[in-house]
Amino acid sequence: MNQVDPPASSEILEPTAAPPVGVRRMLMDLTKVRLNALVLLTTAVGYVLGREGAAAFDWGLLSLTMLGTGLAAASAAILNQALEQHRDSKMHRTRGRPVASGRLSPILAFMAGIGLAYAGFALLAGWVGIAPAVLAVSNVIVYAFIYTPLKPLTTMNTLFGAVCGAIPPMIGWSAATGGLEAGAWVLGGILFVWQLPHFFALAWMYRDDYRRGGHAMLPVLDPTGGITGQVMTTTAALLVPVGLTGTMFGVAGWFFAATATFAGCWFTARCILFWRSPSDRAARAVFMTSLAYLPIVLGVMVLDRGPVNPESWIRGGRPPLTAESEGLRIADPESEVDPAPASDS
Repeated sequence: MNQVDPPASSEILEPTAAPPVGVRRMLMDLTKVRLNALVLLTTAVGYVLGREGAAAFDWGLLSLTMLGTGLAAASAAILNQALEQHRDSKMHRTRGRPVASGRLSPILAFMAGIGLAYAGFALLAGWVGIAPAVLAVSNVIVYAFIYTPLKPLTTMNTLFGAVCGAIPPMIGWSAATGGLEAGAWVLGGILFVWQLPHFFALAWMYRDDYRRGGHAMLPVLDPTGGITGQVMTTTAALLVPVGLTGTMFGVAGWFFAATATFAGCWFTARCILFWRSPSDRAARAVFMTSLAYLPIVLGVMVLDRGPVNPESWIRGGRPPLTAESEGLRIADPESEVDPAPASDS
């Protein structure tokens, strides 16, 4: 007698919606609009933090940066779906996607993904800078051709997925400064570490669906949740010292340091509760806390940007290019010539 598979725990939490219809909805699902909205947000944060002073803020450059990054992010999403058609079709959460459902040819999707990657690279390289262009296309390569093939092979795939999430704020920073100073790595580090407990909580809720799709996610291979809880707690706790580097390198001030410490401890406490008693409810609490952590920390970081201190080396590696310092620099050669003493006249 054939048995119907019981509903996955994730389906109880979030029932699968009916397959979307219409070109507009199909494009939204194909490019993963909601997920890539976070990519664009962190890109904008990196740009804002990289800029020195409101007078130097260039809205046109920010718009071009976000457009180029958005094209690259859409490319990665489309390529991922083209390459994962068969695995997506087995999962209740993803089987309604355009390629997995058969509404779009995987070959056509692959070609569109390559075209968007090229467009994003060309726009960024031609109008913004070579550094953000290289970062954007590198993100596409890592996500589509490293992270995606590794998903059914090893739990280490999550680390590569976290790298992809860490790159967007670095794109924004490099667009603002032309380079990758210490502040860019601080932002990338926060995003990298944050994604680990965030994703493991999500993967625990959808563990049955990931198992059905053949993905080697940690919660799939850890039925008791003990290892998953330990990893979630450890990585959430790392957010405290990583966040403090934002103040150490002068990206933000002491108010940010206090906020990052409090938010990191709060996030860690939620993970500890899951570790002690793994459940879908506890995992959802961790996931919701992760969604609150990121806008709080990044928002305070933007608001608590300290003034440029020309005598400090911890200003994210950026040179103090202020009008006053420039004037002093021009006057320096003249100051090296000693004027004739008044007594000699």
